[in-house]
Amino acid sequence: MAHTAFAPLRFVLLVLAAAAGSSCGSTAAEPAPDPTLRILFIGNSLTYANNLPALVEDLARSDPSREIVVSSVAYGGYSLGDHWLRGDAQRAIASARWDFVVLQQGPSALPESRALLIEDVKRFAGEIRKVGGRPAIYMVWPEMSRESAWDDVTASYTAAAEAVDGLLLPAGEALRAVRAAAPSIELFDTDQFHPSPAGSYAAALVIYARMAQVSPLGLTAQAGGSTLPASTVAALEAGANAAIAGVGGN
Repeated sequence: MAHTAFAPLRFVLLVLAAAAGSSCGSTAAEPAPDPTLRILFIGNSLTYANNLPALVEDLARSDPSREIVVSSVAYGGYSLGDHWLRGDAQRAIASARWDFVVLQQGPSALPESRALLIEDVKRFAGEIRKVGGRPAIYMVWPEMSRESAWDDVTASYTAAAEAVDGLLLPAGEALRAVRAAAPSIELFDTDQFHPSPAGSYAAALVIYARMAQVSPLGLTAQAGGSTLPASTVAALEAGANAAIAGVGGN
């Protein structure tokens, strides 16, 4: 009796399975992937100086087929550890499905500072992955009074990116390349640490080009131009290109 009672149900399940299999060849279109680029910045005054997120947003005009959404959580003098304790950054991460979350703090050249940078990047990376995003590590630079520490700053940010399989944004190396090739360009404010408008623009070129997977060369013209002199823009684009080439596929 048990066998005959369940036989009709087996038949129905087989019919449904066959119907489902036959529908696999239907021509129903898959939903198109969302082309919007969503970026959240978490940092300090090296992020909000000259409104770096807005500069990145402006560069996105180079691709009219793609929208960009940019937001920022940045407080003066904050480390990533400070952000973690405050909690605003975690709430911002959880509020949307970001493609990239940019993480930035001070130079972090000393060994103990490097260790803290890596530790905090790892903590934030866990939250970023939960929303389907990728950590992006915004490499900064030393104070020019400590220019000899530049290699250590680069090493710290490179190690942090490697620790979380993050996208390395070598803005510091772009500024160093411009400083070497075109020393007349003012890349820093009067304190010789915070970026000038040109310095922030070089960082924006690196960030957008890396995230959009495009060359920074000619990007300004494609985006509709800049208020900076053309010769300055050309030098900044060249510096950004050199820095990006230096990190390869990292």
